[in-house]
Amino acid sequence: MESDVWTCPFDFAQALEFDPMLKRLLAEEPVARIRMPYGEGEAWLVTRYEDVRTVTTDRRFSRGAVVGRDYPRMTPEPIIQAEAINVMDPPASSRLRSLIAKGFAPHHVARMRVRTQRVVDELLDRMAEHGAPADLVGHVASPLPMTTICEVLDIPEADRSQLRANAWTMMDVGASGREAAVRAKTELRAYFTTLTAERRRNPGDDLISTLALARDGDEVLNDQELAVMAMVLLITGQDTTSYEIGNISYTLLTRPDVAAELRARPEALPQAIEELLRYIPFRKGVGIPRVAMEDVQLSGVTIKAGDMVHVSYLTANRDERKFERSDELDLNRKSPPHMAFGWGSHHCLGAPLAAMELQVALGSLLKRFPQLMLAVPSEEVRWNTSSIWRYPVALPVVW
Repeated sequence: MESDVWTCPFDFAQALEFDPMLKRLLAEEPVARIRMPYGEGEAWLVTRYEDVRTVTTDRRFSRGAVVGRDYPRMTPEPIIQAEAINVMDPPASSRLRSLIAKGFAPHHVARMRVRTQRVVDELLDRMAEHGAPADLVGHVASPLPMTTICEVLDIPEADRSQLRANAWTMMDVGASGREAAVRAKTELRAYFTTLTAERRRNPGDDLISTLALARDGDEVLNDQELAVMAMVLLITGQDTTSYEIGNISYTLLTRPDVAAELRARPEALPQAIEELLRYIPFRKGVGIPRVAMEDVQLSGVTIKAGDMVHVSYLTANRDERKFERSDELDLNRKSPPHMAFGWGSHHCLGAPLAAMELQVALGSLLKRFPQLMLAVPSEEVRWNTSSIWRYPVALPVVW
């Protein structure tokens, strides 16, 4: 800390241990001034559960106001798309959320589950044919979400590897990657503008077509909204789920007691996944900030109108004020809800799809390979250090 401003590189990447700087901030200065690797000026970082809930639900804090500003962030190029729902404020975002939510209605997710189970079975078949030792990340965690979201969006197989490469480039935290990130964002946007226009002309039974046809009264998604939403779905629908499959698999492989309990009680898996999502620090820092539209007091600190405000869902999920024994993994924990999918008007709309994928992937893995174990000591597992996400680069396993 320097002159009451914390310098926060958010680069801690030691397995799934909780970032000690975030822990200190939560304990010592829950509303703190921070400086980040990229962007102009400083920002506030809010770490307590209740304060995070306030910032994410109170209309005195605006996501839309960050558009066009060089806000403090982790990546050299801002990840946001100006027209995307994740930088809109209510009530403007409410219309889009209502339309998009129709694409994730229970009957649509049930249909997606059938596709996901088929993909999982095929991937596990290939891993079994490959034989032990095998890399669980390469065989399952990495390809599954990308394959699933591309199946759900009906993206041609020949296009998938380049789309994944572009999505990865946008998440890189290296300063040298700015030009590549700008190019990747432009290419993704052009691709989905063309694809969604074609899908609107000739709809099928995929999620893009469902969103193109969705109506709320007379309201529909316009062409630009549809293209940006499809792009956001690809980025958020494959990377984060891929990393969480790796993170949860690592946790089960290094906590045989937890894996044994889930094999004995497979019906407990959905609730267990919610607790694992709360417990695991799935990213290294923070996401898109908000701007205070007027002076607001949080935990005795005055945030001035115009100030940038980041929240940490990671620390909110470890706040002792809300979660008893917050640093322990408790599969029987029932409340309160975690914030791994965000909160308020920007809670992840794809959360039902992500939760379903995790249930299918992990449930199938536990059942198919009851003797699954790491093929190397846990301290030899390599972890990502180059992007905003926390996850194992590879998980060598035997069975």
